[in-house]
Amino acid sequence: MNQPLRRSSAVFAMLFCITITRTANEFVIKKTTIPTDTGPRIQAAILLDVSGSMNGLIEQAKSQLWNMVNVLDKVKCENGNPKIEIALYEYGRDGNDPASGYVKQISGFTGDLNKLSLDLNSLTTNGGDEFCGQVIYASLNELNWDSSSSSYKVIFIAGNEDFLQGQVSYTKACAEAKKKGVIVNTIYCGDEDRGIREHWNLGAECGSGSFTNIDHNAKEKQIPTPYDSTLFSLNQQLNKTYITYGIAGEESLETLMQADTVAISDLKDMTKITGYVVTKSSKRLSNNAAWDLIDAAEKDSSFTDKVDMNTLPDSLKNKSREHLKQVVRAKTTERGAIRKQITEINTQRAVYIAAEKARTGITDIKILKTEIERIIKEQVKRFNMYIE
Repeated sequence: MNQPLRRSSAVFAMLFCITITRTANEFVIKKTTIPTDTGPRIQAAILLDVSGSMNGLIEQAKSQLWNMVNVLDKVKCENGNPKIEIALYEYGRDGNDPASGYVKQISGFTGDLNKLSLDLNSLTTNGGDEFCGQVIYASLNELNWDSSSSSYKVIFIAGNEDFLQGQVSYTKACAEAKKKGVIVNTIYCGDEDRGIREHWNLGAECGSGSFTNIDHNAKEKQIPTPYDSTLFSLNQQLNKTYITYGIAGEESLETLMQADTVAISDLKDMTKITGYVVTKSSKRLSNNAAWDLIDAAEKDSSFTDKVDMNTLPDSLKNKSREHLKQVVRAKTTERGAIRKQITEINTQRAVYIAAEKARTGITDIKILKTEIERIIKEQVKRFNMYIE
C-alpha cells in the first residue's frame, strides 16, 4: 500500500476501523464503522519545564498523571460526560530546535492514555532556556482546540525562572488564548513570593486562570493499605478480558502492557500504581473500541456481525460468529464485575488513607497533584460542569 495506515486514538475521534484481508490475488480493505463521540470536551494541555533543575517536577508529573485524569473522570455536565483529551509539551531543553524556542510537542490531544503515559515517562531533564510565552503560544496554535464555548479548554504550565523570557510575549500568547476560549494556569516550582517576582502570576491573570506554587522536590507520603494487593490482582484479571481485532489490535495491546509495566514498576509509589489501575478500569477513560472487541461490541451491539474474523486471535478466528458472541458476552460481564470491584476497593482504600492521615497528623503538601486537582474543581463550574 502506498499510503501508510495511521493508528488513531484508542478512545476518541475513531470514525472507522480498517482491517485488511487477502484473497488469492489481491488485498481487500474493509472499513467497519464505529459510532463517534460528540458533545462538550475537556481539553488539557500540560506544558512542562524540562531544564536541569526540574527533575522533581518531571517525577511528580510521571507519578501523578493518573490522579489528574481520574479527577477529570468525575466531571459531569448536563449532557452527560464531557470527552477528555490531554496534550503534552516540553520546553527548556537545549537539544530542541532553537528556532522553535526550545519547545517540543510530545503529544497532541489524545485520549490514548497508555501512549501518553509512555511519552511522559520518557521525559528527562536537560538544561536550556525556558520561554514560557513561546510554549503557550505554540500549544495554542499547534493543537486542535475545540471551538465550542461549552468545552473546558485549559493550559497548565509548570516551571521556574522568569516568566518573561523569550521572543514571544506572554501577552501575545494570552490574547490568542482568549480568542480560543482557553484558560491559562501557571504553576511556579518554588517559593510563592519568588514566583511573583519572576512574573508567573501575570500569565495567570492575563489568561483568566490561576497562579499557584508547588514544592516540586517534595515526595508524597505513601500510606500502605490492606487494599493494595487486591488492586494488583484485579488489574491482572482485567488484562485477561481484552480481545484484539484489526491491524492495530496486537500493537495497541502491547502498548497497554508497556504502560502497565511502567506504572507498576515502582512498588514504593502506590499513588501512581493505584491511580493507573483506577484509570484503566474506567469505561470512560479507557475505552479501547478501536482495537478491543469487548469495547467495540459495547459501543455497537452489531459489531460482532461485522468484524473481520481473520484479524481476531488464533483461538477465535476459526470459530463461528455465534461462538464469538458468547465469548464477548461472557468477557463483557467479567469486565463489568472487575470494574465494579476496583471502584469499591479504591473507595475503601481512600477512606483508609484519610483515616490514617487524621490519626497520624499527616497534612497534604502543595504538589502538582493537589494544585491541578484544586484548579480543575474550581474552573469546571464556569462551564456548567461539576465534580461528581
